[in-house]
Amino acid sequence: MRTVLLQTLADAVLEVERPHPVRVAVDGCSAAGKTTLADELAVVLRARTDREIIRADIDYFKLAVELRTAYPVDSAESYYLDMWDLDAIRSRLLVPLGPGGSRRYTTGLRDSSAREVLDVPEATAADDAVLIADGAFLQRPELDAHWDLRIFVHIGFDEVLRRGTARDQQWMDSAAAAEHRYRTRYIPGERMYVDQVRPQDRAQLVVDNEDFANPTITRQPKGQPDRRAR
Repeated sequence: MRTVLLQTLADAVLEVERPHPVRVAVDGCSAAGKTTLADELAVVLRARTDREIIRADIDYFKLAVELRTAYPVDSAESYYLDMWDLDAIRSRLLVPLGPGGSRRYTTGLRDSSAREVLDVPEATAADDAVLIADGAFLQRPELDAHWDLRIFVHIGFDEVLRRGTARDQQWMDSAAAAEHRYRTRYIPGERMYVDQVRPQDRAQLVVDNEDFANPTITRQPKGQPDRRAR
């Protein structure tokens, strides 16, 4: 059951001790269920602790479309290497919450299409705050050192295609257009990430989310009891 899994993830988060806010990455490929899981985890944490829980969606840190010039805009390389503003993710979110940071952070700069600038005021985090951030490619070398706990949400690429097509066909005008985008851009870009970074091997926790109603933890930190949802 998801409730058991979420309690196990919350245990892992709350066991991380740092002299600064704990920064948790909920990483995974498209349509893996990262945002839903991160939202649910934040709810569980708020019920279990008085610590400040910060939610951030890294999709709100995309580069403006006109700045993505390193690769053809519809290519897998553009999606993987040129879509997110990595400097802003570090300087506006992760570094301020890290060792010696100012604690002044923001949770987004642009809307998810990256065409509109957001008016998100800076906030100041408590020293014992917990950041739950979800997004793609969070274990890239440019970001990896700034996470205190990494959760990878796994589904196979066949399921990425199925879920992604069903989810995105409305804004992409048709199921065929959505499927084409996944086959030619999103999945090839995510294969690059999986092959080069091996995020599933590097994360402290791995959630198999193929069965959305009954996800399982397939890796967790040593010393924690095995409380997998079955």
